[in-house]
Amino acid sequence: MNPDQMRDASLLELFQLETRNQVQVLNNGLLALEHDPTSAPQLEACMRAAHSLKGAARIVDLHPAVRIAHAMEDCLVAAQEGRLRLQAADIDALLLGADLLQRVATPGAELGEEIDTLVTRLSNAPNAPPAAPAVERPPKPSDFLPPIQRPDDPPPAPPPARRSTDQTVNEGERVLRVTADTLNKLLGLSSETLVESHWIAPFSASMLRLRRLQASAGQALDSLRACLAGVHIDARGQAALDDAQRIVQACQQELAQRASEVDEFGWRMGHLTQRLYDTALACRMRPFGDGLSGMARMVRDLGRSLGKQVRLEIEGDATQVDRDILDKLDAPLMHLLRNAVDHGIEMPMDRLEAGKPAEGLIRLSARHAAGMLLIELSDDGAGISLDRLRVEVVQRKLTSAETAARLSEAELLEFLFLSGFSTRGAVTEISGRGVGLDVVQTMVRQLRGAVRIHQQTGQGTRFVLEMPLSLSVVRSLLVEVQGEIYAFPLAYVSHALQVPARDIEQLEGHQHFRFMERQIGLVSARQILRAGEPAPAAETLPVVVVGDHDRLYGIAVDRYVGERTLVVQPLDPRLGKVQDVMAGSLMDDGTPLLILDVEDMLLSVQKLVEGGRLARVDGGGAVAQARRSKRVLVVDDSLTVRELERKLLLNRGFDVAVAVDGMDGWNMLRNEAFDLVVTDVDMPRMDGIELVSRIKGDPKLQSLPVMVVSYKDREADRRRGLDAGADYYLAKGSFHDDALLDAVEDLIGKARA
Repeated sequence: MNPDQMRDASLLELFQLETRNQVQVLNNGLLALEHDPTSAPQLEACMRAAHSLKGAARIVDLHPAVRIAHAMEDCLVAAQEGRLRLQAADIDALLLGADLLQRVATPGAELGEEIDTLVTRLSNAPNAPPAAPAVERPPKPSDFLPPIQRPDDPPPAPPPARRSTDQTVNEGERVLRVTADTLNKLLGLSSETLVESHWIAPFSASMLRLRRLQASAGQALDSLRACLAGVHIDARGQAALDDAQRIVQACQQELAQRASEVDEFGWRMGHLTQRLYDTALACRMRPFGDGLSGMARMVRDLGRSLGKQVRLEIEGDATQVDRDILDKLDAPLMHLLRNAVDHGIEMPMDRLEAGKPAEGLIRLSARHAAGMLLIELSDDGAGISLDRLRVEVVQRKLTSAETAARLSEAELLEFLFLSGFSTRGAVTEISGRGVGLDVVQTMVRQLRGAVRIHQQTGQGTRFVLEMPLSLSVVRSLLVEVQGEIYAFPLAYVSHALQVPARDIEQLEGHQHFRFMERQIGLVSARQILRAGEPAPAAETLPVVVVGDHDRLYGIAVDRYVGERTLVVQPLDPRLGKVQDVMAGSLMDDGTPLLILDVEDMLLSVQKLVEGGRLARVDGGGAVAQARRSKRVLVVDDSLTVRELERKLLLNRGFDVAVAVDGMDGWNMLRNEAFDLVVTDVDMPRMDGIELVSRIKGDPKLQSLPVMVVSYKDREADRRRGLDAGADYYLAKGSFHDDALLDAVEDLIGKARA
């Protein structure tokens, strides 16, 4: 609440606000006491929280809350005095009391029976004093004072750190609440100021060029004076020459001074605008711990409900995270924690037999690394059974047994992120529906990040979430496409390569290149972005590799520009969703550019592939066309024959593409240029005779030579093929290497023109 809201709020609303704060203190303290029941600082902090809530409940005349807080206070005092050693059951009861305190503050809540049970439970704790019945009497001032501290007592430790939103920054410092929209506008203005300040550098460079010109003018005057040294000049001419030299020298001095001032101003302005931008950006940041409220409690309670002992350790809770990212991390982290408790941590007896402590440990950490936010969640559980996972993948018909046997560990673990995939045999309230890790990956992708799994069988599993530090800025790879600058967010870029043109292959109508033992499809950025004519052919292609394991593509661009940190400028809402574009930004010199939506681009690529509309990357100029290898399209449904013909033609120097049937070949012919078609006759979807008829009936393709290669060597079959328009008919019965190659060269000549 802001000060105005607090002034107008009712006492009950203020009590609800205080309850949220104090219950957070109780939860943190009780979880710590479960591992160290005699910790004096934690006992003191919990007792003070319960005492404060009891006094506040009396103020608002909420007697059920008074009973709960009083019973909790008595139990904690008994633990402080050494009359009670808190056990797990006592912590359960106290945590239940904290939950009831939050629920009882809601108007209309009927919790009388639950409160009676809790008070009885706390009163029956071993060696605990019976809870005194709550006496309804007017409140006294002493009810709201903290317990008396004797002079010889050590000062109590401060309570566990609250959320940063509940803390004061410094003693006496005012805290103002500002809307997110105002902060976004402030950040946008500061980023524009930063960009504008960069204009001073080129202006300073132009001043330096002007100084050089001025110096040249001075040297020219000196040369003129030297040339006229032996020539008689009247007094008027000599005076004019002296005035010119004096003026040039004065200009040089003035220009040098002003250029120095501009340099100094540019440095100061750059430093100031950078500080302004950094401060505005810091306003959007919150400590990582702010988003973890209740997670340690959830892990502990879930573990106990499953009969497991689990503890959550948090490291780097002060790490600064963009508030938008922090808000969206709640669901992914909750899923990962629940998975770790349910799937990862073993039962206590199983852990003891494996030589581990009975209590399982889950560690959640956050840190900054290389301009990114790294969040790691690891457990010391059983890890992931790769053999069981391999069987599950095959049973779900996601791949064949032969392929599954060849999958690496990293490739196998990626199946866990598929929607609906679960290794749990039965569906429970906690898991089994196969939505947890799918939700994690989807949310992390929306945050322009990535998630990876590492595991060691018998030792545990580790999830690594890598995201940008802020959604307001994005580290990007800048590229040029058709003279325009575009930005790929680095979080989506797998690799940036220079691919030699000779390494590009044609497989089933699509261009590929081999990288890291994988075939990666090649797509032109010009085609995706509808940016004009295809790029001219080149010896090497700059290729940005994007996507994940099941849809990895290389996007060919014109050239790399560099790597920059860009301030994200949202597009005007009136434009709606612009295809393949996420946002806009400005370069250091003020040049506008578009930040690409890589997920949207992958969908665009998928549509082009499914529609058979992918264009070749190398457009080629006149010289390239003259020197290129002649292209042959091999159409055959037999893999053996298709590969044999492809290799024979490749070895002779031809550029070869393959199609698996007549329909596939026809689609390729409509989108690409070929010098010859070699086709079988009997094929599914469209046979060779129909393919030949379509080619010869198309005005653009009718001049294309076609060779039919078939096992049917009867004269009637040969005549049927030639009548359809084939230029050559070769029987596979008499097929041998030289026969095919000689026939090809008879039709189109040597491989290179």
